[in-house]
Amino acid sequence: MKALIPLAALAGIVAACTTMTAQGPAAVATLDPTKGNTAGGKVTFTQKGDKVVVFASLSGLSPGQHGFHVHEKGDCSSEDGMSAGGHFNPFGKPHGNPASADHHAGDMPMLVADGTGNATLTAELDPMTVGGGTADIIGKAVIVHKDADDFKTQPTGNSGARVACGVIRKV
Repeated sequence: MKALIPLAALAGIVAACTTMTAQGPAAVATLDPTKGNTAGGKVTFTQKGDKVVVFASLSGLSPGQHGFHVHEKGDCSSEDGMSAGGHFNPFGKPHGNPASADHHAGDMPMLVADGTGNATLTAELDPMTVGGGTADIIGKAVIVHKDADDFKTQPTGNSGARVACGVIRKV
């Protein structure tokens, strides 16, 4: 005789399994201002299937749009943030909008600061990963730039000086 699992119990098991596999490793970067700037905040990265959910909350920015990228080196020791190197680009792609097929693994949507200098962003991105593979962002840096990213100029998007920097650490 076969045992039957009640439909409600089966639905609960499926939901639990989906929840367990939907979210993977997580990481966080605490951003501090570069010399002469006031921008700072926190960015979290959570692996969700083949994408990474990015949540950013920053303050101290000038109102308007700001370039926002993962950079290749986890080094924020220089006063201007240049020690973080260039954009994280393990696949040799051109700089571009993260909504397009070809872009750096470290290209992220622009931050938009309100009139008081606060910005939040939630996005699902690829091909970056948290905690494994060629596109792993653990140990890299997050940079916020002074100006908007034009998503065209190579290799940086013409987004200007670096106003905040933080190293991505696994949690």
